[in-house]
Amino acid sequence: MISPEQFEKEIDLIIENAIREDVGDGDHSSLACIPKSAKGKAKLLVKDQGLIAGVRFAEKVFHHVDPELSIDLKIRDGQRISKGDIAFYVEGSSQSILKAERLVLNAMQRMSAIATKTATFVEKLEGTGTKILDTRKTTPGIRALEKWAVKIGGGENHRFALYDMVMLKDNHIDFAGGITRAIDKTKEYLSNKDLDLKIIVEARNMNEIREILKSDGIYRILIDNFNYEDTRKAVNLINGKCLTESSGGITLETARSYAECGVDYISSGALTHSVYNLDLSLKAV
Repeated sequence: MISPEQFEKEIDLIIENAIREDVGDGDHSSLACIPKSAKGKAKLLVKDQGLIAGVRFAEKVFHHVDPELSIDLKIRDGQRISKGDIAFYVEGSSQSILKAERLVLNAMQRMSAIATKTATFVEKLEGTGTKILDTRKTTPGIRALEKWAVKIGGGENHRFALYDMVMLKDNHIDFAGGITRAIDKTKEYLSNKDLDLKIIVEARNMNEIREILKSDGIYRILIDNFNYEDTRKAVNLINGKCLTESSGGITLETARSYAECGVDYISSGALTHSVYNLDLSLKAV
């Protein structure tokens, strides 16, 4: 996984690019009618229910736009919210508040939706020992925000990107000429490059699991698109030799049944690619 320092750099890049995209050469609406010296105060009003996420990101945005802005937090990331709650107040330059408004809202609405959905999976899996993972099925350019939201919701992050873990999926295996060849070539590559990366290998059937198990040093086997019965058989066959992960169209309705098959992880792209933004609003007070 990426380091905390790398993650913070990703967040800073997101803020810089979003401000460039949204503000350009100036927020002319505010510049036209609000004096530079004008001071104001606004509140983040909750108009929905779920789990809040993005509060700390909002702080970073406001301070990036104007270090003099003051933020008074009332609700922290990961707390339950209901309609009418106030997450925070922000006070200072009216122009600065308006410049940051849309980025804060867009990010918090999406992050809160992802955190809320993740939390429903976590609750569904409670008591099974299985953990919910996100995937790389994220919105280009804001992956760090979406994966941050998964963590706030109680889930865990899969690899961040292509560079921090090896994941040999069906196409890698087929293009490489088979499972064993793909694994051997990967180990040779990592050794030559002096890279210490974990290796995950996808299995499409029981025979592929048997072949994977012939190789040492596999971190996790991805049991892809198996039914419940075959998932149980796969877990028994693997028998703790490496970690296990179920994936492939797993929904909130089916997640617990897969967890009860004994897998260590369930991964779901739906955590980040299929959510409806929570309704939040920034209002002057």
